[in-house]
Amino acid sequence: MRRRRAALRLVIFDCDGVLVDSEPVANRVVAAELAVLGWKMTPAEADRRFLGMTLTDMLPVIEQRLGRPVPPGWQDLLMQRLVEALEVQAEPVAGAPEALAGVSALGLPWRVASNSSHAEMRAKFTRLGLLSVVAGRVHSHRDVMRGKPAPDLFFAAAAAEGVAPAECVVIEDSLPGVRAAAAAGMDCLAYAPHSDGAVLRGSGAVPFHSMFDVPGLVAAALRGAA
Repeated sequence: MRRRRAALRLVIFDCDGVLVDSEPVANRVVAAELAVLGWKMTPAEADRRFLGMTLTDMLPVIEQRLGRPVPPGWQDLLMQRLVEALEVQAEPVAGAPEALAGVSALGLPWRVASNSSHAEMRAKFTRLGLLSVVAGRVHSHRDVMRGKPAPDLFFAAAAAEGVAPAECVVIEDSLPGVRAAAAAGMDCLAYAPHSDGAVLRGSGAVPFHSMFDVPGLVAAALRGAA
């Protein structure tokens, strides 16, 4: 990470793929529900097409592929299916609870900013036993005008903590999230457990490969460089 322009005062975590290993669950649900509509795809394809996107952003892609609008109530049905699955299947990303504890031990506040809905995040964090830990720190795309890759979510998190964007570091794993951090003027650490992170680096992030490394990376940022 380049030398910081301002002191680090806030760490902003993405949720899916960073704190909660929820994406495999969501991909299975999305693939199954799209198959009902006539668009057959694998969970892996759902991941490639929709990683980091809001349901609002997914909808025009789906309708263009189907050649027709989705049925009335389909979005609500998909959300219900997602919540039901996440309540029983969501698991933590390895090292994520330790990352939150480590950042707190450094004396830094942290927040969660996600393209997921509050209902989805409530299901995930309840399943992980973290609901009380994240209480009062969670921001959903539904709280702002635009989700990622727009910077609105990260601006909201910074404003809630009373800090400037330049005083934040974002922990992300998706291209929309990295682009949102760049648009917000925030440094970004990109969790890339299965690749070299070259695509994320190309959008301005610094890749890393284990959530267990987060406290050390944040400590280095506190010192002014990582």
